[in-house]
Amino acid sequence: MISVNNVTVSFGSWNLLDCVNFHISDGDKIGLVGKNGAGKSTLMKLITGEQTPTSGSIEKPGGVRIGYLPQIMEHHKGRTVMEEALSVFDYIHKLEEELSRVTGFLADRTDYESSDYASLINKLNELNDRLSLEVGLSPEAQAQKVLFGLGFKADELDRRTETFSQGWNMRIELAKILLSKPDVLLLDEPTNHLDIESIEWFEDYLKAYRGSVLLVSHDRKFLDNVTSRTVEILLGHIHNYKVPYSQYVTLRAERLAQQTAAYENQQRMIEKTEDFINRFRYKPTKSNQVQSRIKALEKLERIEIDETDVSTMSLRFPPAERSGDVVFKGTDLTVGYPQKVVFRDAQIEIKRGEKVALIGRNGEGKTTLMRVIMKELEPISGEARVGHNVRIGYYAQNQEDILDPSQTVLGTLDRIAVGDIRTRLRDLLGAFLFKGEDIDKRVSVLSGGERARLGMAKLMLSPYNVLALDEPTNHMDIRSKDVLKEALKRFDGTLIVVSHDRDFLDGLVDKLYEFRDGKVKEHLGGVEDFLRRRKLESLQELERNAPVAKEAEKPAQTASQQHFQAHKALSKEQRKIKNRVDYLEKEIEKREKRMQEIEKVLGSPGPSDDIMELTREYLELKRALDTDTDEWTSLMEQLDN
Repeated sequence: MISVNNVTVSFGSWNLLDCVNFHISDGDKIGLVGKNGAGKSTLMKLITGEQTPTSGSIEKPGGVRIGYLPQIMEHHKGRTVMEEALSVFDYIHKLEEELSRVTGFLADRTDYESSDYASLINKLNELNDRLSLEVGLSPEAQAQKVLFGLGFKADELDRRTETFSQGWNMRIELAKILLSKPDVLLLDEPTNHLDIESIEWFEDYLKAYRGSVLLVSHDRKFLDNVTSRTVEILLGHIHNYKVPYSQYVTLRAERLAQQTAAYENQQRMIEKTEDFINRFRYKPTKSNQVQSRIKALEKLERIEIDETDVSTMSLRFPPAERSGDVVFKGTDLTVGYPQKVVFRDAQIEIKRGEKVALIGRNGEGKTTLMRVIMKELEPISGEARVGHNVRIGYYAQNQEDILDPSQTVLGTLDRIAVGDIRTRLRDLLGAFLFKGEDIDKRVSVLSGGERARLGMAKLMLSPYNVLALDEPTNHMDIRSKDVLKEALKRFDGTLIVVSHDRDFLDGLVDKLYEFRDGKVKEHLGGVEDFLRRRKLESLQELERNAPVAKEAEKPAQTASQQHFQAHKALSKEQRKIKNRVDYLEKEIEKREKRMQEIEKVLGSPGPSDDIMELTREYLELKRALDTDTDEWTSLMEQLDN
């Protein structure tokens, strides 16, 4: 479907991509992996045409539709969530208007044998064919289904997009891409702003998706669940593995081990052969053997070992000056915004040297508490106090908004550095993998992972005794996450971290605050202790309405008992709604079945088939189906509430 042919992308004398060849076939589900800055996002931009290669070509079939979700994007303002999502269906309204116009022309014509009449009939059939591809749920129902899957609630669909955070606006853009039903999806770290419930829905969507997918993610589980092929970008070259991520890791290690063993064996053979040649080169009795071995060496195909990138961050936070015993204390804390209270009556105390995680569903108040600690937001009621001699280094989620895109990497640090550290900025950047010409790059061209590393480097400019980190690993590759975790474990100050990454938190934190349903609850111990108490498989399971441990110990009900209890719990009004829902589901099934029958006839009409009558019946069925589906969606929301 899409071919990348001998593509090179150069910056001066340095090649980011070097004669890359790559093919995306119909139905491919590909995980694109590599270190931050390896060229993953660049490859996606080349495919979309946003960037032009230095040499080589990108071949795409005419008419192929590509849906591209970049890491950083512009978000539209001035419309509600639903209006923004429905904007992708504008083309359907235009098709329907055109169909109505053509039908009106035909109604006034009597020249059935003319070429103009035949042309209008062909146009009518073409419009019907294009509209038949959109058969199913109405645009509103489709939009609701996707938006609900991505975590929006019913009462949020009428809110304007500018009232949502950047992460939620990313979900709106993702919904628009999915609703447009492209042939190829290019997704650059789509799960960074999704909670587990949304991720699981998205996984199921991508598994059932019939088009091709090229996916960049640092989430191993997501890659394993969605992809069947892994393409690695390493030092400008492509390595293709027809397996999911976890199997790729194993195969890659095995391949390198086999290459190394074969290379070493060949080197030993070459060494022995050269030793023989040098020893007997000038002995007439051995001249034939010497010449034979010289020719054999010349013809020998030398084994090469694939280059490997062994560079890694070298991170150690400066020693922290001692703070007071209590770093932060919130008493009867109620926090929120004019339009919404986020949590109420919280009791929070963080002491010197503790490593604390803030966990819970997106939007429950974790980042909001960070803003209170940083004195960017005043509580609605209660008291929030920062302790004596506390110096906080803050890493925010939205590094792209905080970092100045016009500055260079070196200039970003040079603007805020003071004292002796200014003479060591290049060494500091080198520890964060910014080397050589990298330090002169503009922030605007950095990848998400590079911006994350630059934001972390800023924290090294002062000896903070408290680190407040909001989703610090979102754009970091797996190796960088491991280095950051080890550095934080050695940090002798206090740590407050927001994260959904269980592997990152495991062994790092010793206390958790859980944000759930407008309340904040303290849990002592590490993440594994918390998970055992809650009987959860992962931190992201907090998104589910799972039973607590005592409820989980009750014997399981049979299916008939569950049905009886559910029916018993329904009120009279709810039973009426349930009966109506059952009726609508049967009607929807009947209409869909009849529409499929008409589609088959219209696809290959016989001489006795009345195409105009069938088209009229089809459109009436579609309108009725849309009405029934909308009513069904509304009733299901009432039952859920």
